[in-house]
Amino acid sequence: MPDLKTLYSALIQTASNEPERTALASPKATLSYHSFLMDVDRAVDMLWFLGVRKNDKVAIALRNSPEFIITCLALSKIGAIAVPINFLISKTDELEFILSHSGSKGVVTQKEFLAPYKKLKGKIDSLEFIISVDALPDADLNNDVLNFRKLLKKTSYNPEAHNQHVLETDIVGIFYTSGTTGNPKGVMLTNGNIISNALSCISALNLTADDVFLCILPMFHTFSFTSTVILPILLGSKIVLTSHIAPAAPWLNMMGREKVTVVAGVPQLFGVLSKEAKGLKKYFLQYWAFRKVRLCMSGAAPLPESVVTNFEKKIRVPLLEGYGLTETSPVVTINKLGARKIGSVGKTISNAQVKIIDEKLNTLNCNQEGEICVKGVCVTQGYFKDKKSTEESFTPDGWFKTGDIGMLDDNGYLRICDRKKDMIINKGLKVFPLQVESVFLKHRSVEECAVIGVPHKDGEELIKCFCVLNKDFPTDKSDLMKFAREHLDAYKRPREIEIIDFLPKNALNKVLKRHLRQKHMEQVEKKRRSHDNAVVAGKL
Repeated sequence: MPDLKTLYSALIQTASNEPERTALASPKATLSYHSFLMDVDRAVDMLWFLGVRKNDKVAIALRNSPEFIITCLALSKIGAIAVPINFLISKTDELEFILSHSGSKGVVTQKEFLAPYKKLKGKIDSLEFIISVDALPDADLNNDVLNFRKLLKKTSYNPEAHNQHVLETDIVGIFYTSGTTGNPKGVMLTNGNIISNALSCISALNLTADDVFLCILPMFHTFSFTSTVILPILLGSKIVLTSHIAPAAPWLNMMGREKVTVVAGVPQLFGVLSKEAKGLKKYFLQYWAFRKVRLCMSGAAPLPESVVTNFEKKIRVPLLEGYGLTETSPVVTINKLGARKIGSVGKTISNAQVKIIDEKLNTLNCNQEGEICVKGVCVTQGYFKDKKSTEESFTPDGWFKTGDIGMLDDNGYLRICDRKKDMIINKGLKVFPLQVESVFLKHRSVEECAVIGVPHKDGEELIKCFCVLNKDFPTDKSDLMKFAREHLDAYKRPREIEIIDFLPKNALNKVLKRHLRQKHMEQVEKKRRSHDNAVVAGKL
């Protein structure tokens, strides 16, 4: 029995022990672990034929699908490196940067996202092939776009072929994070990073082979990839794949049919489910979907206490919040069943250590706010081809600086205050947007909100709050300002409130505050120009 050193060896072990057990269930196909392994080995031969060797990079721009996982594990066997790409990225310049920076030799994608990659194929020296998982018209095939399934059928299946000497310390994936400024950074994760993180989560949550995992978050993100792909493979569990989060009916139906027991999601998903529980009642009754679910895990963004309360009251399933980053593979802390603190993100899992530091890198005591630092086998080796960012992200004694502000309580539970970069200095006092947002979310008219700091004279920052309103409970700015005066200290109150139709978000529903800052600056510039024009007109 092979050691669990690589993602591929984890699949080998599970397929050897439970060959007929269902591995993947998707709307298009159901694969046993034996069939899954055969497809992976065929994909190894396919990639080898295309010239992929150890340390080569292959980009993957796919919605959740068997082909995504098959490609990743095939690359793991070769010792090549997967470069998962956010399929929502449509700007050619950003895609060009990721493909060029990583030196990707090929791209595995689908018809929906094919166009920009075809444009880039002759522009990027390293890019030699494009594979589509969809059937394509002859025009595309003649344009050197290959078909995934046709290539698999042409392979000479030999599970012993192309075995490479791959170590747990070898990079298995480069996950590009969207930076607040400049180009994204490529987080290098090893086989050992991801496997150790998944094993620690299994232990923390008492997960078993009988659990069935819903994979609804996009797999290009480590939260989804580790917790709903690699973790179930280690257990020999079933992975239920869904490619779209909306509409909800198809994946709710699948949850019932496949008897899902574990759901990993983001706060917005659980917020919508709790608010729409009455409308979704027919699905619960038809398939008893959530009666089979025994726990839900929330990550990737702060989870408001109101969402936890409403979800558990209406859906009657425990909702556990955790904390992590791409750079930590990703889970660092998690609340456990029967031992959680609402409002906290739980305690550290077994492969991680956490400490809180001040600006001079001194370790702080319990209940003191500072920057969260992480150490352990889950932590990245650094950023690909970015020595400067790597060095800046670690303390001299090897702790990774997360950029998040938090504190540990007397019992070891971690509480997140906010992102360090989002912290606002108002009248010399620190204001954490998350604290202000949590107050506004208690107003019945506020559906969503986001708080930013905006520049003011003398280097000060003013607080601005963007609110999305609940259409069933209309209100106005004056009412929201009155609410702020009643519930917030003076230095934490927004000086300006703007009501908008929606908040800009990324694929994991994280609010893009840089877009809100840009929106504000554009408004300021527009007012300045209007004022200047009025002055000129007055003089004339």
